[in-house]
Amino acid sequence: MLVPVLAVAVNGTPAQAAPDRVAGYVGLTFDDGPDPDTTGALLSALQSAGARATFFNIGRRAQANPSLVRAQQAAGMWTGNHSWTHAHLTQLSPAQMSSELSQTQQAVQQAIGTAPRLLRPPYGETNATLREVASQFGLTEVLWSVDSQDWNGASTAQIVQAASNLQAGGVILMHDGYRTTIDAIPQIVADLTSRGLCPGMICAATGRAVAPDGTTTPPPGGGTSPPPGGGTSTFSAPATTCRTA
Repeated sequence: MLVPVLAVAVNGTPAQAAPDRVAGYVGLTFDDGPDPDTTGALLSALQSAGARATFFNIGRRAQANPSLVRAQQAAGMWTGNHSWTHAHLTQLSPAQMSSELSQTQQAVQQAIGTAPRLLRPPYGETNATLREVASQFGLTEVLWSVDSQDWNGASTAQIVQAASNLQAGGVILMHDGYRTTIDAIPQIVADLTSRGLCPGMICAATGRAVAPDGTTTPPPGGGTSPPPGGGTSTFSAPATTCRTA
């Protein structure tokens, strides 16, 4: 039986609760914030569950709600770039792509002092041009291995069921904006714990989920490879360690 243990506190709040035998790490990700109506409740749910996650923020919302971006950071979360306007980036010119990404980089940096290193392209739409533009900002593109379908009206039970398909190294797509998603957090984390999986950070070198301290060394009893046939990034740069910024 796996017995959860508390990790070191982050900014005065409990860090990730981990089982005694970790089989691997997964990436919990939330797009489209920050949202004044839901971000606070989402952060509270994650903290109560002892989980950390990556928030892919829309730039104009980050600019309008810098205190919420700071709240994400203070809660031990990581922050990514989700474009300035949630645009269909592959339909834009390289210059327009650059503007979408650069404005978001600036908004997040103004809020928390550091710019994102991860990009979640809206709708998962990407191509070689976008990846080249993203690389100019030092951004690693991160897609997902599991879609929660919360954006498509999935119930809390359906979101929890989708998350049960997460495997070590995998990343789940969720959104900041749905009560159903917030309500799913305790059950998602409980299921992960029962399977020896812990929410971790997404490595900026590989786009894959790794331990919260950034290490990619496989933990006792398992590793962090993505599920067969899947992956979480179009980048494949190898890394033996991956430290948080």
